[in-house]
Amino acid sequence: MTTQNTDVLIIGAGLTGLTLAYLLKDLNIKTTIIEANNSIGGRIITRRNTNEAPLDLGATWLVPQQTNVLNLLKALNIEVFEQYYGKTAIYQPNPTKQPQLVSLPNNDSVSYRIKNGTQTLIETLKNQLDHTTIQTNTNAVSIQLKAENLEIQTNKQTFYSKYVVSTLPPALFNQNISVTPKLPSVITDVLTKTHTWMHNSIRVGFTYKTPFWKHPQSSGTIYANSGPIQEFYDHSNAEQSLYALSGFMSANMADLDQAKRKQLALEQLTSYYGDIALEYLSYEECVWKNQKHTTNTTDSFVMPKQNNGHPVYKTPYLNKKLFIAGAETSPLFSGKMEAAVTSAMYVFSSLKNSF
Repeated sequence: MTTQNTDVLIIGAGLTGLTLAYLLKDLNIKTTIIEANNSIGGRIITRRNTNEAPLDLGATWLVPQQTNVLNLLKALNIEVFEQYYGKTAIYQPNPTKQPQLVSLPNNDSVSYRIKNGTQTLIETLKNQLDHTTIQTNTNAVSIQLKAENLEIQTNKQTFYSKYVVSTLPPALFNQNISVTPKLPSVITDVLTKTHTWMHNSIRVGFTYKTPFWKHPQSSGTIYANSGPIQEFYDHSNAEQSLYALSGFMSANMADLDQAKRKQLALEQLTSYYGDIALEYLSYEECVWKNQKHTTNTTDSFVMPKQNNGHPVYKTPYLNKKLFIAGAETSPLFSGKMEAAVTSAMYVFSSLKNSF
């Protein structure tokens, strides 16, 4: 097995890992990112089909209070645009009730999406990393403290690094990577019981030729307490020239096959819009439970948001050489893109004076 030396080894090429590498790039240090999947982005996925609206199947929305990620987007010259909700929503409280068209409350709050899809942020960050090595299909197996550095065994080679930053969901890190000497129980207990954002979510979307939901007696905003679709929104492009509906499907649909999920979703949409809902261009989905490099395999129940942003994630381990980072570790907007970027900034502030 070959060996490689680096100054900072980042485990995971999602938003936290790529942002950290971007922040480190001007420090004249060697940074390496390893990613277990064959593509980068972590919980950011955008499906793009020719002449159709891009569909985000992972992280999607931003709000004005999420200043760190919005400032990053501005620095990278990436545009955002306002999410269209309309003035009404289709609401179905339970299966025995007919869907209703209800008025949405008037408020000044807005949310944004990233032009051309959230993956634009991932692609732009990657293009900034001229001197950063990104190795896909490479997963860390173990981390061991040596005299002056850390030894990291992967499925392909051995790395020796001054610092290691894991950006994996904490529960996944705890399950898949052995650490020597063992981490103190104060951190391992929290790792095991930290909720993983998106771990059981199902994101689905349909693209269309026309925005048939945009008329006074309809809406592209759907809230349903029953049926496969729970929340749906207009997902048309920034220019409002390519059209789509996208949102969340019930986690109970995870064990069905894709064809059945699509069928049930179309039946629900048809009950709201009529047969025009069947005239879709494409259907895309992501069942996050099936993403083995995102979700751990334990059956133990963890409450939503449990231990997200726990104080133990502020402490580096193994002689202050190992950092546990990522969207679940930041206390503000935990699990969101803002938390991922904020976590990267925190680790950068800890590392920048070490070189």
